[in-house]
Amino acid sequence: MKKELTEGQKLAEEILMQNKNGALTMDAAELAKADAFAEDYKRFLDASKTEREAVKVAVALAEEKGFVPFEAGVKYPSGAKVYAVNREKALILAVVGSQPIEEGVRLSAAHIDSPRLDLKPRPLYEDSELALFKTHYYGGIKKYQWTTIPLALHGVVVKRDGSKITITVGENPNDPAFCITDLLPHLADDQMKRTLEEGIKGEELNILIGSRPFCDDEVSKKVKLNIMKILSEKYGITEADLLSAELEAVPAFSARDIGFDRSMVGAYGQDDRVCAYTALRATLDCESPKQTLVTVLADKEETGSHGNTGMQSAFLRYFISDLAAPYGVAGRTVLSHTTCLSADVNAAFDPTFADVSERQNASYLNYGVVITKYTGAWGKSGTSDASAEYAGAIRSILDRHHVIWQTGELGKVDQGGGGTVAAYIADLNVDVIDLGVPVLSMHAPFEVTSKIDIYMAYRAFTAFSVD
Repeated sequence: MKKELTEGQKLAEEILMQNKNGALTMDAAELAKADAFAEDYKRFLDASKTEREAVKVAVALAEEKGFVPFEAGVKYPSGAKVYAVNREKALILAVVGSQPIEEGVRLSAAHIDSPRLDLKPRPLYEDSELALFKTHYYGGIKKYQWTTIPLALHGVVVKRDGSKITITVGENPNDPAFCITDLLPHLADDQMKRTLEEGIKGEELNILIGSRPFCDDEVSKKVKLNIMKILSEKYGITEADLLSAELEAVPAFSARDIGFDRSMVGAYGQDDRVCAYTALRATLDCESPKQTLVTVLADKEETGSHGNTGMQSAFLRYFISDLAAPYGVAGRTVLSHTTCLSADVNAAFDPTFADVSERQNASYLNYGVVITKYTGAWGKSGTSDASAEYAGAIRSILDRHHVIWQTGELGKVDQGGGGTVAAYIADLNVDVIDLGVPVLSMHAPFEVTSKIDIYMAYRAFTAFSVD
């Protein structure tokens, strides 16, 4: 016999927040959907370890759904699906809505770059008969995490004649892999006295790529020559061609289920491809929105969103203007009536490192998608800070569509913090708030997310697009 609730228990249910683990509120069918969604997501991660690859995969998925390249000057009818690629490293997709464009668009904005190691312009050198690549790390990393793990090389080389060579090596089991070496504990007394930040220095992130010399006593740097010979034979490039290359070293391992219960996903690059993929899928699955739906997948967030493929550039603003012009509407009119979800991750509470978080305002694995009203650091520096009105509007959308959600801050007030593209979207006179997935080990070569949270992010972006 069910025990009747006391007056206090009834009142608590009515007016107090009742956050629960999503696994306790979802039925078996919904959990199965989350698990199935994660399988597609893992395949996306494995195929999209760089921003160029993410754009290529996203375009292929979009074209399967009927999206076509955007043409400025065309007056697109309701239901039209278009995309625009910016320099192979950023992407905008749009589904034209039934409402007039002057009423604004529903905008989702994610980034598809992740922390990594970029090769320097002149990377190849030989020392003590070993061949190595010099690197310059990209984004905020803990440098020691990148030693002694298998690395793969992805990117492009543009030759002097303008031809472009795509390189991906280290992912296939039959490929060679690469690594950064570290000192054995027996000889590391001096290294162990360094601070954790300096345990591995930036100039020590040198990738081991070969050790076998070219057999000719008349030449020096025989190992370097042999490596360059292999690259020349396989790709038709010379050392000088590396000056006009974008080559990125990324972890060579694949996305995996984590835990005996397979409830989590472990992979490289989940910040922020977990939000990019869920926002992308919501856009691809949207057939007839009321407001025009626009999703932007941008580059360069990890280094400040600068550059012509980052969110501080004008490519989104120009796209909105070109989309609106055939209707006789100014781009600024559209943007001023636009609402946006800045699709980015938050730091999941980690009980091993609990002291950096304020438990009541932290986000937790399995508690759903995270709304982050503001980011920034040390007094909200660098944040857009969504208004109460807009935060309330997003709450209502998620509740109407039965999306499991939570709120979260990025650590304690004086602990640190971080930023997203939200501030640059807000600069366009757009209402914006951060919404994304909580992540463990963020910015590490292997990050962890919850399948429930991933699926709820997809549900959230879907609700936003059709509400």
